[in-house]
Amino acid sequence: MANLTKIHDAVYAKISSLQDYTYLLMDICKNILSVKNNWTDTLKEMYVIGTKALMLVTLGGLFCGIILAIEAGHNLEMFGATTLIGHTVSLGMIRELGPVITGLLLASRTGAKNTSEIGAMQLSEQIDALRAFGISPVEKLVIPRLVAAIIMFFPLTLIADIAGFLGGMLSTYQTFHVDYSFFWDSAIRVLKMKDLFVGCIKPIFFAFFISSISCYYGLTTRGGTTDLGKKSINAVVVSSIVVLALDFIFTKVVWELM
Repeated sequence: MANLTKIHDAVYAKISSLQDYTYLLMDICKNILSVKNNWTDTLKEMYVIGTKALMLVTLGGLFCGIILAIEAGHNLEMFGATTLIGHTVSLGMIRELGPVITGLLLASRTGAKNTSEIGAMQLSEQIDALRAFGISPVEKLVIPRLVAAIIMFFPLTLIADIAGFLGGMLSTYQTFHVDYSFFWDSAIRVLKMKDLFVGCIKPIFFAFFISSISCYYGLTTRGGTTDLGKKSINAVVVSSIVVLALDFIFTKVVWELM
């Protein structure tokens, strides 16, 4: 009986959290235009989220491209088709690895950052002070971070794609002695408009959910630094799962519809 009670309480808590998160999303959508009143904060967040993550995303994309080229090359080499390595690297980076690796890396970095910052403000009663002065925490703290992420995730994904291309090209030349021109010709020819569309639309949705989820966990932090640590971990884990789930939706559903 005690176990059933614990399960009931756990399920109820999850449903309640989902309800509160839905209310937060509604509040964000209703007040999204208020970002123009906090544009300075948005620019600061764009710098922290985007510029500060440049090296991380570049290295992530670079090594993904290298690994993808080597793994694909060894399989294609058995059929004498190493000139098609560019196909695999191009499609893999644009449609899947570029957006997903960027999303996962930024889910860890941006998610932990948002939760820890807002959670610390919650624990120190700064958010209560904002409400006392008639300032909405969603408009002041959440929306600038969300808009900054939406703006910066796409160029960061593009940088990861380019780094992956370059890494794949160099490793293909060094390992399989495929000329650069063959690699680029193979990589460009295989791309279609739907590949570019799916690769470009994913970062927008990743940014929206990573930012909103991490800010939600920050706003719901209670009980001291121990809970702040747990909420930061939960924000990273849930954001990463959402990134993978959204990737599945775009890969399966959207791809079939297009």
